[in-house]
Amino acid sequence: MQKILVANRGEIALRVMRSAKEMGIKTVAVYSEADRTMPFVQYADEAVCIGPAPSAQSYLRADKIIEVAKKLGVDGIHPGYGFLSENADFSKSVAEAGITFIGPSAFSINTMGSKIAAKQAALKFDVPMVPGTDKPLVDAAEAKEIAERVGYPILIKASAGGGGKGMRVVNHADELEEQMRMAKSEALNAFSNDDVFIEKYVGSPKHVEIQILGDQHGNYVYLFERECSIQRRHQKLVEEAPSSCLTQDVRKAMGESAVNVARSCNYYGAGTVEFLVDDDLNFYFLEMNTRLQVEHCVTEYITGIDLVKEQIRVARGEKLSFSQEDLNINGHSIELRVCAEDPLENFVPDTGTLDIYIRPQGNGVRVDDGYEQGMEIPIFYDPMIAKLVVWGKDRNEAIDRLCRAVDEYKIKGIKTTLQFGKWAVRQPAFVAGQYDTNFINKYYKPEYLNTENKDEEAVAAALAGIVWEEGKQAMAQTVNSDGPSKWKIKR
Repeated sequence: MQKILVANRGEIALRVMRSAKEMGIKTVAVYSEADRTMPFVQYADEAVCIGPAPSAQSYLRADKIIEVAKKLGVDGIHPGYGFLSENADFSKSVAEAGITFIGPSAFSINTMGSKIAAKQAALKFDVPMVPGTDKPLVDAAEAKEIAERVGYPILIKASAGGGGKGMRVVNHADELEEQMRMAKSEALNAFSNDDVFIEKYVGSPKHVEIQILGDQHGNYVYLFERECSIQRRHQKLVEEAPSSCLTQDVRKAMGESAVNVARSCNYYGAGTVEFLVDDDLNFYFLEMNTRLQVEHCVTEYITGIDLVKEQIRVARGEKLSFSQEDLNINGHSIELRVCAEDPLENFVPDTGTLDIYIRPQGNGVRVDDGYEQGMEIPIFYDPMIAKLVVWGKDRNEAIDRLCRAVDEYKIKGIKTTLQFGKWAVRQPAFVAGQYDTNFINKYYKPEYLNTENKDEEAVAAALAGIVWEEGKQAMAQTVNSDGPSKWKIKR
């Protein structure tokens, strides 16, 4: 594999290209008109514009991407995450064009892309499931019968869903029909598929996921877990590895279950199996993401494994170069997604210009980003502008390091989630590891950040006053001292 096209943008495109470069592989960027000056475009060995800013006219144009790949003699296509990364038709089309898709097979993507098909596959390997159905609901009458058997509250979920779309909590029987109708309508609009199913609603779970790797020779490993429970709109904001709550026995059981999920669909490459974990550390299969995850960096920090390089090696047909026994957890890592959002206004996305953009530095700090100072944050794409990732010898050091890095991270011109992240990791529930997916609802109010900001402003004002007074005293001493003044007057 001599040349790779990265079918993505921003920080993940740069991240893939850097690993490829270390492997001596040339890279091709494809970009929209809005991204012409982006760093990933400048970094690539070759770059081709594939369309206007809207992703439907650029980054989702599989035909154009494959056309560019064939024209430039590309050996492999890495999809990153988002866009076409979990599109089975894209994976199949890439293979049919004689190009290696750096990811799983179309069969694996299809199987795990449907939550119902994924449950059916995983059940064959006795993977623990949340009580519910493993087939699409036929009608409201069937839904009511199943709900009575499972017990309220229940969760209606879209089979093809993600990001909280097509999902409704139902607390009482008289709500079910209307909530089911709304879930199906939203699922149809978002995924062109209105299949929904029922699960028992686990009210305050932890969201824990297992990173797996598999090769094309039937070898599998799990690279331990990531805790991803701090979320807004069912989307993650803070992730850490390892989880603060798992015992060694539970970790091993979850890892082996994740590998069984991968086996159930003949998976190869990097993938993530997500679980819900209750207060008693019972865990239940949620879904499998058939791609690299945004939060893969924390796994890389605690294992020392470059997941992108492993993806490329697996795609080339190589066997995994290490076994489960070779893997160990080293220290602790936390990631904060730095999003162009306003945490004082319910995390509404923000746009604008990065008037000031200065990254934190120092030991144990990693910033994966895709922007530079002076660039505009466009409205067309996901609001995440960077990932701030830290490592410490233990969890306390990682928390302290994240707070220090947030203080050093200077962004002006847009609202971001930086201060929220610093606030979150300082909360007693987080420090104790006793938090779940309701963390924001339970503990966060916008005024808490306002209070913190005002406190910081008061300290800064007090320090400025002290410096000013000391400066005046020093000047007075200089002017009133014996002998000629050290100041010269220009005439």
